[in-house]
Amino acid sequence: MTRLSVNINKIATLRNARGGNNPDVVKTALDCERFGAEGITVHPRPDERHIRYADVMALKDKVTTEFNIEGYPDARYMKIIREVKPGQATLVPDAPDAITSNAGWDTLKHAALLKDIIAEIKSHGVRVSVFVDPQPRMVEGAARLGAHRVELYTEPYAHEYKVNRDIAIKPYVESARVAKEAGLGLNAGHDLDLENLRFLAQSIPSLDEVSIGHALICDALYYGLENTIQLYLKALK
Repeated sequence: MTRLSVNINKIATLRNARGGNNPDVVKTALDCERFGAEGITVHPRPDERHIRYADVMALKDKVTTEFNIEGYPDARYMKIIREVKPGQATLVPDAPDAITSNAGWDTLKHAALLKDIIAEIKSHGVRVSVFVDPQPRMVEGAARLGAHRVELYTEPYAHEYKVNRDIAIKPYVESARVAKEAGLGLNAGHDLDLENLRFLAQSIPSLDEVSIGHALICDALYYGLENTIQLYLKALK
């Protein structure tokens, strides 16, 4: 059964736009859990334009489901992982000024960097997921480096889904097969929504987790947060 982790970055973006603490990031995270979410995801960027370091610290003792912290593994990120020891650390190759994640790691080119980072994070008892494009060799590379999971970058799937969903899903099914054979867990994320999520989950039974933020929060404006989370859970199950 695929688990739903709600990325609450957009809640922090809305709060930061006005100042103060409305909406309350911690309360929203707890409400997401209460409404059925099986994990909370944050991506604290260096400029703190959405999730802030203080938010992560405030969440670490409040989140009772899986706490997933995404980020580029610089010194700042590694400090957060050491202090929080979340359920999962998802490594992404974003530049500091990136608007959002737009590509996966080249696990061959960056093998030396990732191997040391993965080993350090594992030493803290934290599961490591590596964000990769749906390419079998990148999945295999992550396995060789000692990762527990890979997260497949699904923007290409979401884009192609509108044209031909059967073609769109093919590289993901193949990458999922390779991940399973390599003993890796499998996550997915980016541009997943109520239109394309069900087909992804049905096509990849081995999918452990999806992380969804932007589309889910946008849908919540119309359907309400509780109802939206239930709609996403229904799409997965």
